[in-house]
Amino acid sequence: MSVLAKIVASKEREIAELRRRPWPEPRKRTPLDVPGALRAPGQLALIAEVKRRSPSAGPLSTVLGVAERVRAYAGAGASMISVLCDAPFFDGSFGHLALARDTLDAAGRSVPLLAKEFVLDEVQIACAAAAGADAVLLIARLVSPSRLRELAAAARDASLEPFTEVVDETELDAALAAGATVIGVNARDLDTLTMDAERAKRVLAAIPDDRVAAHLSGLRAPDDVRRIRQGRANAALIGETLMREDDPAPLLARLVTAARE
Repeated sequence: MSVLAKIVASKEREIAELRRRPWPEPRKRTPLDVPGALRAPGQLALIAEVKRRSPSAGPLSTVLGVAERVRAYAGAGASMISVLCDAPFFDGSFGHLALARDTLDAAGRSVPLLAKEFVLDEVQIACAAAAGADAVLLIARLVSPSRLRELAAAARDASLEPFTEVVDETELDAALAAGATVIGVNARDLDTLTMDAERAKRVLAAIPDDRVAAHLSGLRAPDDVRRIRQGRANAALIGETLMREDDPAPLLARLVTAARE
């Protein structure tokens, strides 16, 4: 069984438990403009991630708590912050997402939050809205094209931006059919966990100009950011590289500088 299949099986059990409880109420707030935050003329918007562990990288830095790390990301210039919500494989939670929202609001920072979850069911979207997300990740590979359309509609009904992740052209077609405005191309294949930068570049180039295109996975240094900035992408996610840093602010500041040069 692949890692992705194990995650999906775990998520199905989790969803069954969530559906046995009363659904959470969405926060009384106006979500931030995600496409606007990620479409910055003349620069590459950077999405910084809170991810305490991953199947590919193993344990990552927990020297900073979620609140401290979110403050560091916002202070260093992140255009958006992604928070892992899966516990068994990533040591994340919707509680981390809620803490990130409270931290940013208390600091007066209008930085959008992405609920990074393996979404199979509308109840997960409800949990993301209740925790204060502005966008929720929808992974095209996890569901059929028709189900992707349903989940994207549910996200919009909850006033969340459906941030749709694809790997290849077939998945891109499904994302476009679901009306995705923000499309992320993962350079890492979720089934094999292998990286393919050329495939990602090709799929990014196929995203229509009226959509926001984001490069996901594999960026480590300012030169990587400069390379992606020269292509189709409007934004790029920086995950494990920042999470290996006990203090991510200096590295993120260098990456943000490269994204704006």
